[in-house]
Amino acid sequence: MKYCIGIDVGGTTIKTGIFEAEGRLLKKWEIPTRKGDGGTQFLKDAAASIREALQELSIPMEDVLGAGMGVPGPVVANGYVEVCVNLGLHKCYPAKLLSEELSGMKVVLGNDANVAALGEMWQGAGKGHGSLCMVTLGTGVGGGIVCEGKIIPGVHGSGGEIGHVRVEDGEPEPCNCGGHGCLEQYASATGIVRVAKRKLAETLRDSAMRAFGEQLTAKDVCDCAKAGDAVALESIRYSMRKLSGVLAHVAMTTDPKLFVIGGGVSKAGTFLTDMIEENLRDYTRLIDDPDRRVVLAELGNDAGIYGGAKMVLEA
Repeated sequence: MKYCIGIDVGGTTIKTGIFEAEGRLLKKWEIPTRKGDGGTQFLKDAAASIREALQELSIPMEDVLGAGMGVPGPVVANGYVEVCVNLGLHKCYPAKLLSEELSGMKVVLGNDANVAALGEMWQGAGKGHGSLCMVTLGTGVGGGIVCEGKIIPGVHGSGGEIGHVRVEDGEPEPCNCGGHGCLEQYASATGIVRVAKRKLAETLRDSAMRAFGEQLTAKDVCDCAKAGDAVALESIRYSMRKLSGVLAHVAMTTDPKLFVIGGGVSKAGTFLTDMIEENLRDYTRLIDDPDRRVVLAELGNDAGIYGGAKMVLEA
């Protein structure tokens, strides 16, 4: 029996899973992300926890095909990371460093959103399909594109970074990336709230959203819209049109079979995916495929570890 390991590194925790090569998850766990030692302490911690888990499962190192790891930042094809702000990484090769900590085990590296997309294709919403675009709607907007079973990382590791496509000229507030008018400013959880608050400021109409004041959340906006609140519905439709417009460009460029929506905002369910799908069909009339769908992610927070494991099998 051969095994592979998937690692999803976040700014707060590191999620890790040990899989059989056929895809069955044997064990998963989390440890805190420690950012000391020049940003590489978390790699030592991850290696130590992997050794402990393998010992617990009585799996010898020689039976492990390798480990795949996703990190929150651009990754060049050769594994180089220029900067990974949330981890404190700068100008290094994290996969090489982790491999050294694991006695030379093969380690492959990718952007976390791309890796999660691969996981959803392998064992999640995209199972049975070779191409998809995954979108994560959380604090920000992340994206990953898989074409014919392969992640598209791009020359600079920015393939699928749809959250920082400009969708609005004249936006006065800056995005976290330093730009203005990025998709993330309108379609992320924080962006949805921002759009809703602007809508409320522009009208005197009654809206249930007003009761939440400054504590308004994206869930509140979606819940109010589902309940028929006109201002909330206009607001969420505006945010989803911005997202759908960018996905239309992805559709006409890489032509994926599925669009998979994940992240905290996706908990609004088919209310959102139906809206996105309707817009997308309107924006891509050249593509006449009734089977092209916008669906909800199925693996949740485990998508990254599944994708990491699959990276090893594809490497």
